[in-house]
Amino acid sequence: MTHTTTSHHAPAWGRMALSATALLVLSACANFSGISSSAKLIEPKAVGLAPQASQASADLPPLAAPLDAQWWLAYQDSQLNTLITQALDSHPSLRVAQARLARAQAVSQHAESNGAPQVNGSLDMTHQRFTATGMYPPPLAGSVNDTGTLQANASWELDFFGKNRSALDTALGQARAAQADAQAARMLLASNVARTYFALQRVNAQLAVAERTLAQRTQSKALVQDRVNAGLDTQLELQQSDSALPEARFQIEVLKEQQALQLNMLAALTSQQNVPLAPTLTAQAAIEPIALSQTIPLDLLGRRADIAAARWRVEAASSDVANAKTLFYPNVNLVGFAGLSSIGFDKLLKNESQQWGVGPAIRLPIFEAGRLRANLKGKAADLDAAIESYNALVIDAVRDVADQLASAKAIQRQRVEQAAAQASAEAAYAIATQRYKAGLGTYLNVLSAETAVLAQRRQAVDLNARVLDTQIQLIRALGGGYSAEADSLHAAR
Repeated sequence: MTHTTTSHHAPAWGRMALSATALLVLSACANFSGISSSAKLIEPKAVGLAPQASQASADLPPLAAPLDAQWWLAYQDSQLNTLITQALDSHPSLRVAQARLARAQAVSQHAESNGAPQVNGSLDMTHQRFTATGMYPPPLAGSVNDTGTLQANASWELDFFGKNRSALDTALGQARAAQADAQAARMLLASNVARTYFALQRVNAQLAVAERTLAQRTQSKALVQDRVNAGLDTQLELQQSDSALPEARFQIEVLKEQQALQLNMLAALTSQQNVPLAPTLTAQAAIEPIALSQTIPLDLLGRRADIAAARWRVEAASSDVANAKTLFYPNVNLVGFAGLSSIGFDKLLKNESQQWGVGPAIRLPIFEAGRLRANLKGKAADLDAAIESYNALVIDAVRDVADQLASAKAIQRQRVEQAAAQASAEAAYAIATQRYKAGLGTYLNVLSAETAVLAQRRQAVDLNARVLDTQIQLIRALGGGYSAEADSLHAAR
């Protein structure tokens, strides 16, 4: 009996090994030649950035210190800190980003589970009539009986060609991209709150100029009225001074509308639409801009979350191409089952009802009518798109930083010239007013000088606002304190 058993099973295992060998030989015929990605990742030096390893070179500018992730604290404005914290805690856009991250992480966990053995159990119990004209012999043929099967099934895909590994790499790349996207969303939201906050300060400063103008014109009208009463001026000068008051009040109303709109925007960004928002604003002149680098940092690509996300998408697309190639190879599974099966429920749990089986299951694509090649072409095209999207983002990021630096430097020069122009206009206005009071000049000269000085006062407010807005834009362009290392650690958790 021992001899019989051995002669029956040994050749079966030998045949399975031979079949596996044959299939592996056939897998060498997998044909995906001529299908590959043609896009190339842009080199940092192509956009004016030196590689990280060249930082110590004497002919390169030093790297600026990385921004703090909570860069807004440097402004030392408690109201701004509160608003940004509220926005980061409650804005729906961040919750959407977090939901996408959770979805991507779940996909990666699902892909990881594909490489582990899978076990499931089943219980089938059926009351049935067996056909009398089929494969069942008497007395089972034509009878009504109960059948039952209690069984455990197990399978394990042997990942010889890396299909599960590449699928996991794809899912992990997408999860890391989603993590970087979430960080980019936080940066964008914080910068939008800061820009809106400083824009509101600009409107308030312009409103102060307009109210000062109204008070100034009211005093001028009183002066003209006194001169008319004294017979020194005519009704023409009185009418000129009177017509300037509605225009000043009009400007005040326009600015109040802008103020309301900025408050509505700030309320929306901080999810406080149903709460009357009346922040206590620091005066515009009291805000000190924070010090930032005046050169493009060499490690710019590692400081921006959006670029990190794009790079992870390239990695995911590359793994997707590798996964598409593995579909050309055999799929090898080790399957097995063990359980009980019987005719008649009363016999199901008896020792004689045992059944089991184990063996490999191998599937090899032979004729797919071009389906696998078409799938691979699509994945290669996706990789090309991911690479070119990354390249475009890198080019735009470098331009963005260069633009903000150019604007920041230009605004500083403009402020110097504007300050000189305003000092001259203020002096001319004072002289025109004094000459009019002394009867040496006309009221038209006063109005002309006033127009020039008001334009300079408004321009001073706008330039101060541009300093802050450009700085926020530069902080955003520099990544806003994003750290790829911290991001990776967070993703790993």
